[in-house]
Amino acid sequence: MPVGEDEGSAGDQAEGSAGGSAGGSAGGSAGAGEGFEAFYRANVDRVYRALAVTLRRDDLAREAVDEAMARAYARWAVVRRLDNPAGWVFRVGLNWATSWWRKIRRERPPAGEDRRAVHPPDNAVAARAALARLPAPQRAVVTCRILLDLTTAETAETLGLNEGTVKSRLARGLAALRSALSEKE
Repeated sequence: MPVGEDEGSAGDQAEGSAGGSAGGSAGGSAGAGEGFEAFYRANVDRVYRALAVTLRRDDLAREAVDEAMARAYARWAVVRRLDNPAGWVFRVGLNWATSWWRKIRRERPPAGEDRRAVHPPDNAVAARAALARLPAPQRAVVTCRILLDLTTAETAETLGLNEGTVKSRLARGLAALRSALSEKE
């Protein structure tokens, strides 16, 4: 399954076999769990940071990464074979947060946002503020390429874009960031 593909189709497949996975299928479920644990430890923080920057809300990013990791665990037999499982987790988290946000906006009008933030160094604040001012499509590309360290091809696959689109959004996004950050100095 491509990284950018809707996780719902894999979800239907995984939900139908969830009982078999938990019960221990032939091949030893302990090895699969250990593989996921190592993947989780190696990637949860960087996917969280990428989602926090992309979504501009730390609390929503934490929930999104938790949900995405839970879905990755439920589908680990499939996800582990992907070229970029961390990209898949990022995309699932981004999709989940987008769906959550749409649902919330339908249910109640926007109110003042409660943002609990850690106080990072001033240059990090400036960089994060400049990144937050980028249009969402550019911010997603910059996040994938810079924070997740994905290749152009992996970013394109993760976000469901052409490689040329990734390159142009990255170039425009980085130019905007350079301009914004040079104004701060």
